[in-house]
Amino acid sequence: MNAPANTTAGIERLLEVMRRLRDPEGGCPWDIEQDFSTIAPYTIEEAYEVADAIARQDWADLEGELGDLLLQVVYHARMAEEAGLFDFERVAHAIAEKMIARHPHVFGKAEIEDSSAQRVAWEETKAAERARKAAARGGQPSVLDDVPLVLPSLTRAEKLQKRAARAGFDWKETAPVVAKIREELDEVEQAVAAGDLPGRHEEMGDLLFAVANLARHLGVDPETALRDANRKFERRFRAVEAAVAAEGRRCEEVGLDELDRHWDEVKRRER
Repeated sequence: MNAPANTTAGIERLLEVMRRLRDPEGGCPWDIEQDFSTIAPYTIEEAYEVADAIARQDWADLEGELGDLLLQVVYHARMAEEAGLFDFERVAHAIAEKMIARHPHVFGKAEIEDSSAQRVAWEETKAAERARKAAARGGQPSVLDDVPLVLPSLTRAEKLQKRAARAGFDWKETAPVVAKIREELDEVEQAVAAGDLPGRHEEMGDLLFAVANLARHLGVDPETALRDANRKFERRFRAVEAAVAAEGRRCEEVGLDELDRHWDEVKRRER
């Protein structure tokens, strides 16, 4: 692994590369034109590519993807420095201070028995931070504050539900959650039968939200579960396509019954 002699040298070199790229005289025209809003989608994309490399356990790829994600942090920090807001050093200092404040059992004299107690202490610290932010805005703090709008919808649904659960707004068992899913499915069917297009949209959202809630109660991450289901579907459908192609035909040329037969055969082989 070819790494810089030390971390500081590597960071300084990256910061200098970004300064050159954004230099109005001699920099890259594309990089100079960008702003926070145009770069934000790339930041999200790079975070997903990091997660993808981890899911594939491709550690060589992960090294590169982490570099791409770090570049995004440097990019935003550079634009903020140009605008007189803050710089990379302040970003790094702030996160270090935050981690120290949130881990008094490591950097202070507090004692925490186990990881469960640590999670409780972590959430209490974050709740206090949200209260301070709300007070600074002159508003009423909410347990739902600071759940990012740009999160994938299933992930955001789960986080909203977790926050509400901490305030006592939650079922204690899974049975009523399952009943809620059936209720929402009935309402979807009613909207379909009535030809209510806006109603379909709303009721499907409620159904998906209820399904995310069941996943949370079962200890399943809904976003990861759906990602794995997507991957499984893709793998199986590609196998169906290959089986049909081996017969000298295309999927569009065969009926659903035959496609289902191939699908069942693929599932049987996987078992």
